[in-house]
Amino acid sequence: MPGALPHGPADRAPAAAVVPAGTFVAAGLVVMWSSGFIGAGLGTRYAGADTLLMWRFLVATALLGGLWLLLRRRRLPARAVAEQSVVGLLSQGVYLGSTVWAVGLGVPPGTSALIAALQPLAAGALSGRLVGETVSRRQWAGLAIGLAGVAMVVRDDLSASAAVQSWAYALPFAGMAGLLAASFLERRARRPLPATDALPLHCLVSALVFTGVALAAGPGHAAPPVTAGFWLAVAWVVLLSTVGGYGFYWLSLRRDGVTRTSALIYLTPPTTAVWAYAMFGEAPGPLALAGMAVSLAGVVVAVRRSPATTRTGQAEPAGRPVRTGEAKEPQRSPARYERHDRDDSWLEPSPDRDPRCG
Repeated sequence: MPGALPHGPADRAPAAAVVPAGTFVAAGLVVMWSSGFIGAGLGTRYAGADTLLMWRFLVATALLGGLWLLLRRRRLPARAVAEQSVVGLLSQGVYLGSTVWAVGLGVPPGTSALIAALQPLAAGALSGRLVGETVSRRQWAGLAIGLAGVAMVVRDDLSASAAVQSWAYALPFAGMAGLLAASFLERRARRPLPATDALPLHCLVSALVFTGVALAAGPGHAAPPVTAGFWLAVAWVVLLSTVGGYGFYWLSLRRDGVTRTSALIYLTPPTTAVWAYAMFGEAPGPLALAGMAVSLAGVVVAVRRSPATTRTGQAEPAGRPVRTGEAKEPQRSPARYERHDRDDSWLEPSPDRDPRCG
C-alpha cells in the first residue's frame, strides 16, 4: 500500500542502493568547489574581478537571505554573528577575492587550483596545535602523494604562464591562507551556526566588502556589463560555487574535520581539468591523466579511516580516544561525535558554550 510504514527488514530498501552520506558530501565538495575556478575564468572574460565578485554576492545574498527570512528567520546570538562574519570575510572575501583577481590577471585556473591544493599540508601541520586533531603518518603520506599528483596535473599550466606578472602568483597563496584561517576559526567557534544560517551571513559580509571595493575603484566597476555571458557566469558562481561549493565545504568540515576535508581539495585540480574539457574542449594530456590517478590515490590514503586500537588490540569506537590514566566516560551523543576526527575537543560541552546554537 502506498504510504504504508515498513513492517520489517523485508520492506526496507536494500542498503546497497543507498549512497553513503560521507561519499555524497565528499563528491559534492570536489565537484562544486572545482566549479569556482571555471566560473572565475568565465566571469573575468566580461568584467573585472571586483565587478564579478560584487554581483556574485549581491545575487547570492538576495537568494540565500530571502530563503532564510522565509524559512529560518530567528534571532542569532551576537557572538555567533561576530564569529561567522570573520569566517565569511576570510573564506569568501580573502580567498575568492585573491583567487578571482589572480585569474583575471592571467594566472591559469589550474595553477590557482594547485596553490589552493597546498592547503592540506598547512592544515595537517597546524591542526594538531590549533584544533586538537591527530594527524597520523598515513595521513601525511597521503597528503604528500596527493601533492605529487596535483603537480603533475598542472605542470603544463605552470610552464605556459611566463608572461603573467610574478606578483600575481602571490594572490592565490594569500587566498589559500585566508581559507585555512577560516577553517580553523570555524572549528574553534564557541557559538557555531548551521550552514543554513552561516552561509547567508557569509554572503552578506562579502557583498558589503566587494561592493565597497567596486565603488572605491570607480563608477564603471560597480555597473554590470549588459551581456548574457556575464549573467550566465554570475549564475554559475552563485549556484554551483557559492551555494554548492561552500555549502558542501562547511558540511564536510563539521562532519569530517579539517584534515580530511582539506585532503579532498587535492581532487579539485584534476576535476577542474574535466570542467575545462567539458566547457572549453581542453583535453587533458597523458601526464594530467596520470596525475589524476596519483592524486586520487593520495586522497584515498589520507582520508581512509582505521579503527583506533587499545593496548589489548581490540577496536575502539571512533569517539574521543582514552588517554593513559584517564577513565573512559560514557558517550552522551554518539550520533553527533562518531564521524568527527577522534580528538575534536571543541565538541566537548563547556560552561560557556550555548547548547541552543549549532
